[in-house]
Amino acid sequence: MRVKTSKKAIRALGIAESFKRSFEKAILAGVVMRSDFLIDGFSFAKTTITGDDATDSVILLYKSLKREDVNLIMVSGVVISMYNIVDVNRIFQETGKPVLAVTYRSSMGIEEAIKKHFPDNWERKLEAYRRLGPRKEIRLKTGFKIFVRNVGIDDFDSKIILNKFTVFGKIPEPIRVARLLARSIMNREDFELIK
Repeated sequence: MRVKTSKKAIRALGIAESFKRSFEKAILAGVVMRSDFLIDGFSFAKTTITGDDATDSVILLYKSLKREDVNLIMVSGVVISMYNIVDVNRIFQETGKPVLAVTYRSSMGIEEAIKKHFPDNWERKLEAYRRLGPRKEIRLKTGFKIFVRNVGIDDFDSKIILNKFTVFGKIPEPIRVARLLARSIMNREDFELIK
């Protein structure tokens, strides 16, 4: 499925998280945003801190929206909620939507950190991390560099999409708004009531 980058109102589902180390769960927020920056949907899910359910949570969040008009999914990071790894390939396979996983800093990788934090079962997490493959560096029209894993969309179209959705700095607007929502929900006293 090719994203028509020339389309006036491409819809992206931006997904970001917020968590506190003392909590068992993190919150994922998803925001449906058109490339003209109109927000026309949002949803929430939870992931387990240090768990293995991030991919399921992202897929559940997407499906809960019941929005076939979403053209692609943008995820802020693939290692979230304290080493809960998002399988972008599986998200693409199960949703049929291209996926852009965006990070903002260069890194030598997290292999040693995984081994340190999971001394008894690091092999499984390390294998999941390695399956993600390398990131690609993209310089945005704003002058900032970001790092992307793209599935179901080529490098050229990925850059066009990211530039369409980034107004300033380096965080695409669907992800920026999702991050704000996730932080707001995480700070609510009734956080535990969210399914």
